[in-house]
Amino acid sequence: MVALVRLAKDYGKGPLPISTIAREEKIPQRFLEGILLELKGLSILDSVRGKDGGYYLLKHPSEVSLARIITIFEGSVGMLACVCSQAYKPCEFCKDESTCKIRQVFKYVYESSSAILKTTTLSDLV
Repeated sequence: MVALVRLAKDYGKGPLPISTIAREEKIPQRFLEGILLELKGLSILDSVRGKDGGYYLLKHPSEVSLARIITIFEGSVGMLACVCSQAYKPCEFCKDESTCKIRQVFKYVYESSSAILKTTTLSDLV
């Protein structure tokens, strides 16, 4: 997330070298390379090779939601699979989802978190 916020700050200024991002944000470069390559493969970023190369956002930071980023790396924002719309899986201990108080609370947390993350973008973090 930190690397994406850094790229959002420099949106429209051209590619940012991975070494610069790693150094300024204190992220191990090898770790960062893998993350940025994955984001490139998902059409969030693109890159330019060479001396003046680096990575850049393909979309304006206001078009990249935190929900999108989190689901890429975490799969879901839900803490329990039985509340996730994208990764639903019934709880093995639950006798009745419709009356389960634990599920009701975590479903509320999931829905609230999802709503916030869908409407919060990289622009909001810059």
